[in-house]
Amino acid sequence: MNLEKIWTKSFISISLVQLLIFLSFYALLTTLPIYVIDQFGGNEAEGGLVVTAMLLAAIIVRFFSAKLLDKIGKKRGLVISVAVFMITSFLYLFTESYTSLLALRFFHGFSFGIITTATGAIAADIIPASRKGAGLGYFAMAMNVAVVLGPFLGLTLIQYVSFQTLFLILGVLMIVALINSMMVQVEDKIVLKDNDKKRLSIHDFIEIRALPIAIIASLASLSYASVMSFISVYATSIGLASTASFFFLVFAAVMLITKPYIGRSFDLKGPRFVLLPCLTFFAIGLITLSVTNSSWMLLFAAGLIGLGYGSILPGFQTIAIQISPDSRSSHATSTFFILYDLGIAIGSFVWGLIVSGIGFSNVYLVAAAMVVVALFLFEFYYRRSSKKEEKYANAQ
Repeated sequence: MNLEKIWTKSFISISLVQLLIFLSFYALLTTLPIYVIDQFGGNEAEGGLVVTAMLLAAIIVRFFSAKLLDKIGKKRGLVISVAVFMITSFLYLFTESYTSLLALRFFHGFSFGIITTATGAIAADIIPASRKGAGLGYFAMAMNVAVVLGPFLGLTLIQYVSFQTLFLILGVLMIVALINSMMVQVEDKIVLKDNDKKRLSIHDFIEIRALPIAIIASLASLSYASVMSFISVYATSIGLASTASFFFLVFAAVMLITKPYIGRSFDLKGPRFVLLPCLTFFAIGLITLSVTNSSWMLLFAAGLIGLGYGSILPGFQTIAIQISPDSRSSHATSTFFILYDLGIAIGSFVWGLIVSGIGFSNVYLVAAAMVVVALFLFEFYYRRSSKKEEKYANAQ
């Protein structure tokens, strides 16, 4: 069987844009709280707020990003938003107060929200329909690799150079992202106004068909926030600080090794065959994390979470796009990431609030329970969707 080609020039370019944007995002996410404390004399709460500000703006703009991309075209929207993201990256060089930094972070979130809607929608458009699962799996690897490289780059650089140099390097990387965004070739279907007086509806902002799977995905991202935000703090609290730096390396290694097989399985055997085991491994990984007392257990948990969570995001995103019309890929992508980002944002805040009361071990047990809930909800959703398709096929 001849498989259609995934790795085209445009796919490589859009994947590089995704990688570089998220590399900058995660580098700043891990270093700006330190910058706030060191340069402006702020506290941990103020350091956390610069992270929340950007994510909040991204969530807000996602409600409008799909409609905007329909009006101006995905390629043009991508290039413009990457250009704004690049300019904003250089503006960090000129922040002289905490207030100006907070405002800049909020502004930065707007271009980030549009870019990540555009990249996902463009990737969905240029990947052959028969290879959507594998293709979006490979595309998601760009973000997953950035989860590891971004913090590593940021935290390593600030040990040897100033924050100003870090901002300059990230700005230069964004120039590379802008060049790659211009190299993407995608057939833009610009949606023209057919009635200027037409009232706005919920369909202008979100894709209703993508909502159920996006809600299930948000439970997974809510659980993952407990890992992303607190794994280094947790490792330090149990005397494994030196091992924590290897956590995401193991996570990424397992994810990269298993991704090709999982992507092919998704396309050939369906989402249920892939996502139920992935959710199970993710839950087991969180449970392992809750009882970790040695380096090997911490890294074993990292491998389980990499095997499980690493394929959950692209898997759910693929379903959200596949169940929506091709003309609504931007709306499906933005709807999916609104809920996904909301899970991360709420999780980072809520886990931080409750950890002092119940401890990290119990936090990871609760997070594992939420993944189990997501598993049962997905099974219910999948069975219901399959019955609907069967009814429709019989009616034909």
